[in-house]
Amino acid sequence: MEKQRKRELGTAYAQTFRRMGVYQIRNTENEKVLVLGTMDLDGAKNRLAFMQQTNMNTVFELQQDWNKYGGSCFIFEELDSIKPREENVTDRSELKKYQAEVDALLELWIEKLQPYDEKGYNRRPRAN
Repeated sequence: MEKQRKRELGTAYAQTFRRMGVYQIRNTENEKVLVLGTMDLDGAKNRLAFMQQTNMNTVFELQQDWNKYGGSCFIFEELDSIKPREENVTDRSELKKYQAEVDALLELWIEKLQPYDEKGYNRRPRAN
């Protein structure tokens, strides 16, 4: 009975809508930001909290300031989110549509904030 219940809970979790969108990790010491998009905003926030607790930073662009100021100087800020539609969000084609929306929002926010060089940790796109 226990295995069946775990399976049901796992299936229910997989079918729930995860908040998607764009966020920034902001350094409160120098106001530099890293702007990212995600298919799971809550998961992204949890990853930052984990990095702060373990003092492990996996984002290369932040590493020097992380070492200088400490992880507690970095905060998570949601910039934009996507509202769920009625479709089944576990369907691959729907997930691709949501990913395209996240990517488009990210592009808009990066264009707006220009989080490069002294303003941020994002890498400038390479010219083609």
